[in-house]
Amino acid sequence: MSSAFDPQRWRADFPVLRRSVHGKPLVYFDNANTAQKPQAVVDAVDGYYREYTANVARAVHSLGEQATAAYEGARDKLARFLNVPSRDQLVLTSGTTQAINLVAYSYALPRLQPGDEILVTQMEHHANIVPWQLVAARSGASVKAAPISADGELLLDRFEAMLTPKVKLAAVAHVSNVIGTVNPVAEIARLCRARGIPLLVDGSQACPHQRVDVQALGCDFYAMTGHKLFGPTGTGALWAKREHLDAMPPFFGGGEMIRTVSFDGTVFADPPHKFEAGTPNIAGFIGLGAAIDYVENVGIAAIQAYEAELLAYATEALQSVPGLRLFGRARQRAAVMSFLIEGVHAHDVATLLDHEGVAVRSGHHCAHPLMQFFGVPATARASLAFYNTREEVDAFVRALDKVRRLLA
Repeated sequence: MSSAFDPQRWRADFPVLRRSVHGKPLVYFDNANTAQKPQAVVDAVDGYYREYTANVARAVHSLGEQATAAYEGARDKLARFLNVPSRDQLVLTSGTTQAINLVAYSYALPRLQPGDEILVTQMEHHANIVPWQLVAARSGASVKAAPISADGELLLDRFEAMLTPKVKLAAVAHVSNVIGTVNPVAEIARLCRARGIPLLVDGSQACPHQRVDVQALGCDFYAMTGHKLFGPTGTGALWAKREHLDAMPPFFGGGEMIRTVSFDGTVFADPPHKFEAGTPNIAGFIGLGAAIDYVENVGIAAIQAYEAELLAYATEALQSVPGLRLFGRARQRAAVMSFLIEGVHAHDVATLLDHEGVAVRSGHHCAHPLMQFFGVPATARASLAFYNTREEVDAFVRALDKVRRLLA
């Protein structure tokens, strides 16, 4: 394990990591579900509510100006973090789910015709399946899924073969939330561009673990979530190429997304504001701005390198647990491990691990088709972050062995 990165240096910044669960020190291995928040994020949210609560873009008084500056400052930070060409191409949303629905209803639905296809993969989260099914049902289009290998890797040649003229949009996960597979998004984007097919990337699980550069990736749309990036819940964003945003009608209507309104009609604001009706999650985005500052201080490259080492350590350690089946062996993986213990239900594993102070997720992980592919109803999932340690992995493995002996 590299000595260059010391997780203990950063753990002290996360208050919840100091607590105990059932009398045991907390081992938080549910980061793919939501990440913990550093004190800097908590303070940023608290500061807004204590010191300058006001609506944004609506007031000229000092509190309103301060709130607007902090809120729009978060957009600037996120734009730099994703290396978007212009901050005006970044629509602030409640998360990836809203971002994908925005593309589904505002971009895809007006363009879909009977017989058209939307291409996804077998490893997608429901948020990157269900919106496409809904607009496909309304338009007469259909949703197709490109297959994956037994190791959980996208079969790129099969994906390419499915990029027929019927496909009007492709949508893929940058990183699988279940098995951690890192998809070759830049190559997928190249294949799509060669055929004039726009590509949406679900970046929920990528942004906390690796540098994301939307210009280098070459996709058309990129959706992300803030609460997995150590920020508050109810935050996220959609980046889209300017020509798409200009051509897309608003998805929601209301205040602050207009130029003028009369009973004869409405003139909408320019992007991104025409997609941001109503009062936003101001405190949440101020907190997200603080989270981005924090991650950049830690260093995303350092995070990626350390998590790769920790994942390798954990994967090897799990081999010592008799009867444990690990799902997904992709060559490029983020720090996510889905597993089962022979003869033990995933929910029982997670419940008993909790009594040992270890927090993991159990269930279908909002990925029913992937569970069906592996032939199981559910798995347990351990997902790591840069504040996790080898000692926690050791405690996790000891707890797993205890669970196995109790239930097997």
